[in-house]
Amino acid sequence: MTGIPGRMAVTADVTSLPTPSAVELPAPDDELASAAVAQLGWPGVALPPMTLLGRRISLVAELLPDAHAERICLGQAPVTDRATVSTWVWPEFAGQVPAAAVRIVGVLAVVRHWRTGLAALAPFARYGDTAMVVPSSVVLTHDYLANCLPRARNYGIAVVSADPDNGVDLDLPGRDEKVTAGIDAVSRWVNEVAYERVLSA
Repeated sequence: MTGIPGRMAVTADVTSLPTPSAVELPAPDDELASAAVAQLGWPGVALPPMTLLGRRISLVAELLPDAHAERICLGQAPVTDRATVSTWVWPEFAGQVPAAAVRIVGVLAVVRHWRTGLAALAPFARYGDTAMVVPSSVVLTHDYLANCLPRARNYGIAVVSADPDNGVDLDLPGRDEKVTAGIDAVSRWVNEVAYERVLSA
């Protein structure tokens, strides 16, 4: 190679590195999310994948019938404007805002690599259960065993592997005891987004 900035000349003795093969998921994201919910034993339903807080995830939620019925009677549709919902946690609005009509059971990330899964789940881990679904082709690697599983265990994230022939398997259960953050502006907004998605499903 030449040392001239902006110009590169390849000499004959340079060899190229092999291009890593692309890791593919064995099924569509929504199918894998639903199968993972069943494997994890979570109640509720996996909602279609969406982007929240800059991460592509699937919320797992269950409708709260009494709160939903009350909101129907009062004409309180889901409110997904984040700025509006952020005011609902202010002390002066206590008792004046709509009740949460769904319960977020957990958050799933269907990913091709475990590092992407950890990054996707990081903002949601403090609010409840989290799990990532990875293709089985990455499961038997040293990186997965030495890095993924210990880190996921440390953060209480469940890991499910997806195989094209055998469906999904639970590789690492999530943490049973977890201290979750209280209700804040973010969790309340995510709840409203989930409520809208549940109603439209």
